[in-house]
Amino acid sequence: MIADGVEDEEKWLSAGIAGLQQNAFYMHRALDSNNLKDALKYSAQMLSELRTSRLSPHKYYELYMRAFDELRKLEIFFKEETSRGCSIVELYELVQHAGNILPRLYLLCTVGSVYIKSKEAPAKDVLKDLVEMCRGIQHPLRGLFLRSYLSQVSRDKLPDIGSEYEGDADTVMDAVEFVIQNFTEMNKLWVRMQQQGPAREKEKRGKERSELRDLVGKNLHVLSQIEGVDLEMYKEIVLPRVLEQVVNCKDDLAQYYLMDCIIQVFPDEYHLQTLETLLNACPQLQASVDVKTVLARLMERLSNYAASGAEVLPEFFQVEAFAKLNNAIGKVIEAQENMPIAGVVTLYASLLTFTLQVHPDRLDYVDQILGACVKKLSGREKLDDSKATKQIVALLSAPLEKYKDIDTALKLSNYPRIMEYLSDGTHKEMANVIVQNIMKNKTCISTAEKVDALFELIKGLIRDLDGDSQDELDEDFIEEQNYVARLIQMLHSDDPEEMLKIIQTVRKHILTGGRKRLPYTVPPLIFSSLKLVRRLEGQDESVSGDEASTTPKKIFQLVTQTIEALTSIPVPELALGLYLQCAEAANDCDLEPVAYEFFTQAYILYEEEITDSKTQVTSIHLIIGTLQRMHVFGVENRDALTHKATGYSAKLLKKPDQCRAVYACSHLFWLDDHDSIRDGERVLLCLKRALRIANAVQQMSNATRGSSGSALLFIEILNKYLYFYEKGVSQVTVESIQDLIKLIRNEMQGETSPSDPAADAFLASTLRYIQFQKDKGGAVGDKYKLIIV
Repeated sequence: MIADGVEDEEKWLSAGIAGLQQNAFYMHRALDSNNLKDALKYSAQMLSELRTSRLSPHKYYELYMRAFDELRKLEIFFKEETSRGCSIVELYELVQHAGNILPRLYLLCTVGSVYIKSKEAPAKDVLKDLVEMCRGIQHPLRGLFLRSYLSQVSRDKLPDIGSEYEGDADTVMDAVEFVIQNFTEMNKLWVRMQQQGPAREKEKRGKERSELRDLVGKNLHVLSQIEGVDLEMYKEIVLPRVLEQVVNCKDDLAQYYLMDCIIQVFPDEYHLQTLETLLNACPQLQASVDVKTVLARLMERLSNYAASGAEVLPEFFQVEAFAKLNNAIGKVIEAQENMPIAGVVTLYASLLTFTLQVHPDRLDYVDQILGACVKKLSGREKLDDSKATKQIVALLSAPLEKYKDIDTALKLSNYPRIMEYLSDGTHKEMANVIVQNIMKNKTCISTAEKVDALFELIKGLIRDLDGDSQDELDEDFIEEQNYVARLIQMLHSDDPEEMLKIIQTVRKHILTGGRKRLPYTVPPLIFSSLKLVRRLEGQDESVSGDEASTTPKKIFQLVTQTIEALTSIPVPELALGLYLQCAEAANDCDLEPVAYEFFTQAYILYEEEITDSKTQVTSIHLIIGTLQRMHVFGVENRDALTHKATGYSAKLLKKPDQCRAVYACSHLFWLDDHDSIRDGERVLLCLKRALRIANAVQQMSNATRGSSGSALLFIEILNKYLYFYEKGVSQVTVESIQDLIKLIRNEMQGETSPSDPAADAFLASTLRYIQFQKDKGGAVGDKYKLIIV
């Protein structure tokens, strides 16, 4: 049935276009021969095609546009006729003899346009005559298009101030009266379309009416373009008359569209000065009208106006815009009891944006808006409406974007209360927004109280909320935790006491984060603590007995307890690394017992928890590197730790790893900046042990593969020999270096040795270095000259 209807409509449109084109052809022929009588006859027949009632608005518009194009040509002809001596008054009367009223009125409007241009009669009289006569067409569709044509041909001929058609003192009032009268009649026709036809086609008619809304709205645009409509006239005449028509039409589609038109086409300063009038109309609209969007757009325009310059802000204060808008929103929400929560939040979000633009210094207004939102949300479960949550995120983000300072948001008592109504996922999303805002604006949060409030706000990132536990770590989760880690690093106070309180506050929150978060959040907290320790370096330990004071020992106790929390996960390699960092900090503070305890804990983790061979290699090199930098230990403690480190090195699973760890241990026995740690015998012992292990690697390779392995390990050991030789270790002799070079060459030139470009390049580079030192001269150069390669 629908397909048949569309097909029929196409036929009727085609027939209408054919009839129109045929009569247009004869009309053009008459125009070419200057035959006025025939021109009027065929133009009337052409326009009769617009009398059809069979077409939908969309198809009728297509037909109307074709007729409109022809009428422009006819208008030019009428103008030429008057220049040839034809009386425009007679022509104006002549077209009124057309048989049918619709063609007659189209021709009348066309001649009327020429009549006004001729200035033989005042524009206001001709326009009044035309707008009155158009009442002869009461069919909604035909009447709308006729009046649209009248509006189109008259818009540049209104008796406005500065216009060539300006008349006497009341000329602007005449123009306004004409446009408002035409608008009123068009709106009545547009509304009447809804009441015609069967009830089952109501939705279809609504859609068709929606397509025609611009025809009506154009009148308001014309009205806004009249130069003579100043604020006083708009306030006293234009707005009351337009609003009266909007309210009285009692049609939801018309009311919503026309209110939006009023807001969009008239100037911002006019809206501000007539705010009360405009807002008073809102509760009078039909209950089904989307008033929240109307108000939201009004507030958006006013916000943009306020943002245009500080000079306009006094106008807002003068009219008490905030109080009026807040009151109006309250009335609308009260009147529409069934308004969805998304609508309520949208209104308050728009009001908040407006307030932040106009009254940025009034935090009480901002908190009042948030409080009103809390009141509407109270008694509800957590929101699962996506529209509502999106609006709440916008509402909560607005103060952050405006003030660029989380401190300000933390002063708003209702800010955290609103976040309580967010679903877990949205709470996390909002927490991300807050953290990223802090990063972007490099906000410094410097008191434990503020830190506590902040971490409560972002608890969605800090710990699992109800039913939010998940075992797998996705990219989003890792990114979120990295943000939290960066946030922890940004917390700072110049007062050590306060900084310690901040660290304790952060610790309290992050330890609730569970197994999957601690590896991300504990390290930054440890490093923040160690940063504080280094600030306190050299502090008089005599105050350490005072409970209230902040001392390195007190911080190290806190740090130890925090790292111990990682043992439940377990991530031993991370904990080991943190213990070694702490040992370095204790070393800088000259706290030998503390440093020794941290090393002990690291060794226990290495022995009991770290079983993976790759992790063992990384960890032993970390231990050796850290131990090398320690200067706080006495002989006994250092020997115990060094002995353990060399023992661990010799017990690594893979021989090459053993070899590298053992020769790395040689650095533990010779430190340039410590005369007490210079034991050449033990350096040489480590290097010889490394050589034996490298030999064992070669033998194993021969036994299993039938060829010797790479000489890379030997070359690495050679470099260590050269290093210590250069540093003045007497036990490392020229002969031992030359013997090692000879051994390497034999290994590389042997029949069973494989080709190894990396080893060749490494050896060549090492020999170049020896030559470079010889050429350089000086004390070191003299030593190298003894080496014959």
